[in-house]
Amino acid sequence: MKRLFFALTLSFLAGQSLAQKYSLEKIWETDTVVAVPESVLPDYSKGFMFVSLVDGQPAEADGKGGVGKLSLGGKIINMEWITGLNAPKGLGRYKNRLYVADLTEVVIIDINKGKIEKKVPVNGAVGLNDVTVDNAGIVYVSDSRKGKVHMIKDDVATLYLENLGGVNGLKSIGNELYMLAGKSFVKADANRKITNITTLDVGGDGLEPVGNGDFIVTAWTGYIWYVYANGEKELLMDTHLQKKNTADISFDKKKGILYLPTFFGKTVAAYKLKSR
Repeated sequence: MKRLFFALTLSFLAGQSLAQKYSLEKIWETDTVVAVPESVLPDYSKGFMFVSLVDGQPAEADGKGGVGKLSLGGKIINMEWITGLNAPKGLGRYKNRLYVADLTEVVIIDINKGKIEKKVPVNGAVGLNDVTVDNAGIVYVSDSRKGKVHMIKDDVATLYLENLGGVNGLKSIGNELYMLAGKSFVKADANRKITNITTLDVGGDGLEPVGNGDFIVTAWTGYIWYVYANGEKELLMDTHLQKKNTADISFDKKKGILYLPTFFGKTVAAYKLKSR
């Protein structure tokens, strides 16, 4: 009996160590002075990140939102770089243009000038959320409340996918579009055929590729997972009891650093992805 117990204990411990391969170690976190940050998008060559600032409630068209700049070390550069938006969320970039999802439209910002270039209305949209841009400069934006993904080409928005309940996080990689739709983590190929990758415990928010088909995925309510290419996942962080949000992330593949906006937590933090 003792031998059996010892063997079972070893087996359990081995299973535990194999199951949890990664962890997150905090590097820095700002003070609670960031006005409801939803998304971050680094410019590694210039040492800063863009931060979308809701500065209010996530569905209110109150004109209080904007885009700020924060150094990659967590120092405030300019929290009023762009002002006068409503509830800006997802960010995407192509060359000198920054694309911002703002409820019913996508705002295009001239990065060099630091000014709004134009606004692209999205027909029927009520809750535009995340943005991604493919290698050709085609923009994809999710409408979480309508369950749709729209495509913007030549500054004109058209419907791309629908019937994706709660669709939020987007990431264009090659000719595939990865999406978080409610609890489902899926991808669509160039023919818009959807394949399931895995199922989350709660609805997803942000997603970032790590490499080799793996992703880091967040849920706004306070969860972060490492999702393997085969669909297996492990929990990296759980802050839901502290009511600390984990919103739309960015990940530096070269340095293994995760940048995390905490929404109502009013901070942005950086974590090192560590292999155990």
